[in-house]
Formats: sequence, C-alpha cells, structure tokens
Amino acid sequence: MTAVSLRPGEQLASTVCTTRVVVVRAPAGAALDISCGGAPMESAAGKPAPAKVGAAEAVTLVGKRYVDADETVELLCTNSGTGELALGGVALTLKAAKALPASD
Repeated sequence: MTAVSLRPGEQLASTVCTTRVVVVRAPAGAALDISCGGAPMESAAGKPAPAKVGAAEAVTLVGKRYVDADETVELLCTNSGTGELALGGVALTLKAAKALPASD
C-alpha cells in the first residue's frame, strides 16, 4: 500500500466501493496508509459522486467519524460503502460521542 501525507479537509474515495471520507484530523507531515476494503484510498477530487448503498449493506456509515486507537487520525464518512476503513492495515473504529457534563 502507498503511504501519503494527508491534510484536514482533504477528500478521499475508495477504489473498491462507494465509501468517501473527509480528513478531519491527521498528524502534520506524517505519511499515512489509509485503505478501504483492503485497497488504498485515493483523492476524490474531480471524481463523480458514487451511487448510494443501502443501509443494510453499509459497513462505513455516512455522518460517522472513524478514528485510530490513539485518535491521531479522524475521518468523517460522507458516503456509505461496503469496505472497512483501515490505517496501516489496522481497522479504524467508530468514534464515541463525548458525554456532556451534568447540569445539576
């Protein structure tokens, strides 16, 4: 797989399914190996939007954020797909919502 340097706001598209993501957080200058469905993701610039996937088939869910174990990389899914997102071959997990403080 090919490691690339990512910037926040950059859009990536899967080469094996309809998944598309936007980079929310990435370490500056670090070469990262982002993949979907086992294949490297590529820049989504200039590519037409793919067809929608049914919710029952989707593995990546639109509007959800995916992070690595250290939460140094964060991706926002903008189009659902059937491939699993990974960083360096390790699957990314769904980011949990932060609990709001009690307002007693």
